[in-house]
Amino acid sequence: MDTNVDNRINILLVDDEEGFRQTMAKRLSRRDMVVSQASDGRTCMEILKKTVVDVVILDVKMPGINGIETLKTIKQKYKNKVQVILLTGNAAVNDGIEGIKAGAFDYLTKPVEIDHLENKIRQAHETILFEIQKQKEREYRLNLEKKMINTERLASLGTMSTGIAHEINNPLAIINESAGFMKQVIQSPEMDSFLQKNDLLKGIEKIEKSVKRARKITFQLLGHVKRQEESIGDCNVRALIEETLNLLKKELEDKQINIRWDMDPEKTTIWSDPYKIRQVLMNLLTNAVHATDKNGFITISASIVKDDLILHIKDTGVGIPKEDLSRIFDPFFTTKSFDKGTGLGLFVAHKIVDTLNGDINVESELGKWTCFTVRLPNYTKNGNRTDDIKGR
Repeated sequence: MDTNVDNRINILLVDDEEGFRQTMAKRLSRRDMVVSQASDGRTCMEILKKTVVDVVILDVKMPGINGIETLKTIKQKYKNKVQVILLTGNAAVNDGIEGIKAGAFDYLTKPVEIDHLENKIRQAHETILFEIQKQKEREYRLNLEKKMINTERLASLGTMSTGIAHEINNPLAIINESAGFMKQVIQSPEMDSFLQKNDLLKGIEKIEKSVKRARKITFQLLGHVKRQEESIGDCNVRALIEETLNLLKKELEDKQINIRWDMDPEKTTIWSDPYKIRQVLMNLLTNAVHATDKNGFITISASIVKDDLILHIKDTGVGIPKEDLSRIFDPFFTTKSFDKGTGLGLFVAHKIVDTLNGDINVESELGKWTCFTVRLPNYTKNGNRTDDIKGR
């Protein structure tokens, strides 16, 4: 049974007396109600499967499945989403009482006064609306509690991250200091005759670069990446994507997800902050992998348009409902279950792209695909936009 999106009350009259049904249907229709009809309990249940119904007007005495049994089936399947008003004969009041015990909203005796029936129908409909409102409030409280738990977890994660970062930074400082000392020794005149001097210097350079990168990661972990310390440099987006996919390799293999490339490797390098772009790619590609079913596809394309790099990440996943597209970058908003997502990945990606003066947008078709489009501007070494760096 579909959800009622019409303000009018939808009625289903169930009675084996056709003349009674036709008369009541006409009179209720004049009172701005949408009326369907059924002659027995079996037909009633078939209509409920296909038609929006708020209130069932159900005769107790019917051939085949009687009104009480039909009532019990309705309440079992639809609970409070459908209310039932029973109609009984004057000599069958006990049937009405039995119906109340089985979940009927009320019972009326025949012959029925139309004003009295209309009043009961509207009361039953108000009960449905009240239950819907209560359910929405329960869901709101539940979501609020989940978000509070998320917030507490993030606070705990922040405390833990601080400790981890400090524990990592201490050995990093020792490694960096030792690498500097080794470089001084190797660069001394006494080492000029050492045949592998250049190889050792290259090795030390790799150590220093790795220390620098590890420090960047700990700063990001702490949320201490300062905008005034942008690390603008030569940024190969294709290489960053490959590096990110390598980190997601196990999940890609488990789900047998195929990666499709549509880009010129020679035209995916811009001047930007590789550390921030790497985090954006991690969030977007992780989101794509989670959304894509087994044997699905993720298509990654990029091109340079007026010095900006335009990146598309498209998956063949579950898609995003239209009503959620405008909220997809909101903090804590997620279409995933509580144990699978916090609703922060896309929010963080959006914020990072914004700090780079770029744009990020999403398009989706529910059940078929989702595509994130990211525009990343090109910069000069001093951090300003450039119009003379072509085809990088």
